[in-house]
Amino acid sequence: MFLSDKKWIDHPGSFIREELEAREWSQIDLAYILGCTVQSVNLLVNEKKGISPDMAKSLGMAFSVSPEFLNNLQKIYELSRADEPSKEIEKRAKLQRYPLKLMSSRGWIEETDDVCLMEAQLSRFFEVESIDETPQLAHAAKATLYSEMPVEQLVWLFRVRQIAKEIVVPEYSKKSVLNLVEKLKNLRNEPEQIRHVPRLLAECGIRFAVVEALPKSKIDGVCFWLDESSPVVGMTTLHDRIDNFWFVLRHELEHVIREHGKEHEIIDIELGKEKEFEDEDEKVANLAGANFCVNQEKMNSFYLRKAPYISDKDVIAFASLQEVHPGLVVGQIHNRTKKWHTFRKHLVPIRGHIVKSAIVDGWGEVAPTEL
Repeated sequence: MFLSDKKWIDHPGSFIREELEAREWSQIDLAYILGCTVQSVNLLVNEKKGISPDMAKSLGMAFSVSPEFLNNLQKIYELSRADEPSKEIEKRAKLQRYPLKLMSSRGWIEETDDVCLMEAQLSRFFEVESIDETPQLAHAAKATLYSEMPVEQLVWLFRVRQIAKEIVVPEYSKKSVLNLVEKLKNLRNEPEQIRHVPRLLAECGIRFAVVEALPKSKIDGVCFWLDESSPVVGMTTLHDRIDNFWFVLRHELEHVIREHGKEHEIIDIELGKEKEFEDEDEKVANLAGANFCVNQEKMNSFYLRKAPYISDKDVIAFASLQEVHPGLVVGQIHNRTKKWHTFRKHLVPIRGHIVKSAIVDGWGEVAPTEL
């Protein structure tokens, strides 16, 4: 029996007629048994009326069948006679997986009620022939299970890629990146110096973009490659603090230096938080980030000497000695003590400095890209 083929679906009245014939009952007999009018039975037998739940129970008792059976006969018949839904319903359901309103408000797609146009926009956004296909970064050799990735992270990732493909930089040089790390150390003491970061990364052949995180995504940064020699670093500045910025940036640069992200993109979520399972690549990058903020041997020595009675003067003096901003020392103290409320005045915001020189998408700005 196929619900889509109506000729296979009989009205429940045909079942009643068969039962009456098998028992040699007349409609008058059935009306007497049910305690209803002959007219009511006639409407059922002649398929002018459907079986109500109450009638299903009564007929079930009369014919010794379950009322559920009779009720299902009626439901199947009604379903077979229902109009076929618009094909656009299925398409809209697939489209709704994505945060369309949010993507539209960010200027990534144009809001429209035209399902085909919206489908075409998403296909271009993910660079697939159809939204039925699994989106995949062009250079990723190993398939990523995007179906398991929160959609907010997925959309953010592909927006970073979209922007990165528009950025023109010189040929990538691994040697230059190693020298870059040393140059960046000279920028750690003043928040304003962060404005030089995008230019220095570009000079090494690294495409760098700052894209505002989508709600619930919790992304700090990402590292991936457009091809064998085109690394990309994306950041959210989700936590607008000087310590978080330098830690995340150095973490991503370690991925680039070690050529992580070539087989599949490295999306870093809630960096700095202790995780039960963390692979070796992440451990190496975390250590690089921590050492860049403050030399860990010296930081450990300072902490052992001063904790638990670390004063504000201690923080400032040690930061000056290490030639870093006090906020970087505070970030390391927080990581050890888990007392996030201490010395917070040193955790100065940096987004206002980075947006002046980086390719930025978010906070009211839309990075120019071809949809």
